[in-house]
Amino acid sequence: MKKLVIASNNAGKLREIGAIFAPLDFEVFPQSAFNIPEAEEPYCTFIENCLTKARHASAHSGLPALADDSGICVDALNGAPGVYSARFAGEPKSDQRNNEKLIELLQGHADRKAHYYCVMVLVRYPEDPQPLIAEGAMYGEIIDTPRGDGGFGYDPYFLLPEYGQTGAEISMELKNKISHRGKALAALVEKIKESR
Repeated sequence: MKKLVIASNNAGKLREIGAIFAPLDFEVFPQSAFNIPEAEEPYCTFIENCLTKARHASAHSGLPALADDSGICVDALNGAPGVYSARFAGEPKSDQRNNEKLIELLQGHADRKAHYYCVMVLVRYPEDPQPLIAEGAMYGEIIDTPRGDGGFGYDPYFLLPEYGQTGAEISMELKNKISHRGKALAALVEKIKESR
């Protein structure tokens, strides 16, 4: 069984990725298992930050590493909050303050289109010249009044028009199928199968 370090300590993310990678003969470990410090994320694009995190985890562990970077991009705000989604309203991170800032900035804007975006990168070793890269997106629009108590982050304000529900109202099964992260993970698994 191959070992794979995930450049994250998020328990939910680790469970989800572990379950998908188990049939591919990968045993996944959080970066905390190797005392790997968080990587710097100095770039303005998801792909650059993601690649940096994957290379960082691989260099510290000596193992192949998988990283993901995701966020929400709002058309009327030129793609903001983008890579700054988690810290949009500053430190410490706060979903409530992030959402308040987003709604405040959108006042008076008729265009409420937005999408969640996720990129995943797998490097076989730190200097891997051909990292496997996959991406996924989930499209919707921002509403002013939160709905639902599931999900996290911007989900209560993110309406999926075709379902008439927010990201905080849809079932976990549906979310895993249509979400940006679910799509990116599925695409990455296909690339891994092709590269074997």
